[in-house]
Amino acid sequence: MIPIKETFLSIQGEGYYAGQSSYFIRTQGCDIGCHWCDEPDSWSMNEGVNMSFNTLVHDIQKTNTQIIIFTGGEPLMHDLTSVSDNIRNYGYKLHLETSGAYPLSGQWDWITLSPKKIKPPLSEIYPFASELKIIIYNNNDFDWAIDQARKVNKSCLLYLQPEWSQIEKMKSKIFNFLSHNPRWKLSLQMHKYLNIK
Repeated sequence: MIPIKETFLSIQGEGYYAGQSSYFIRTQGCDIGCHWCDEPDSWSMNEGVNMSFNTLVHDIQKTNTQIIIFTGGEPLMHDLTSVSDNIRNYGYKLHLETSGAYPLSGQWDWITLSPKKIKPPLSEIYPFASELKIIIYNNNDFDWAIDQARKVNKSCLLYLQPEWSQIEKMKSKIFNFLSHNPRWKLSLQMHKYLNIK
């Protein structure tokens, strides 16, 4: 079993599925180290709890949600094949949130690719991205967004998401970018406005 920092029922706060009830499995471990990371406690590979598959499914079945989201940390630092296959057998829809910096494992109904400049995605993951989410912290991130959008498939949804502490500073620039790039949409962290996980 993979090391897990936490599991919780909440809503998806970002992207296409924003507002949808979801069960989150936050894996432990990440070596990318974004300075604006929401969950720096998930970085260490020496922490977390190894939960059995039976325990995970038992907890999931206490809810009525059908969407299970693997997030992190960086989930793809672990081989997700077995755990994703087993959960899928129960009829759940599986979503993955990843930087794409590690090889893709597991079978997914939805993949949110959120690439980071410090450790860019592997080329193999771009064709599988359902949505591309670019965090906007400074002006250079707009160029990064355009570059990354060239690599995903044509059906991939494109989102700009202002880093939480930079919303006021960057919002006018984001609006201007969206007006000139109509394929892109704005993603906001709904769960933070609601003060929930």
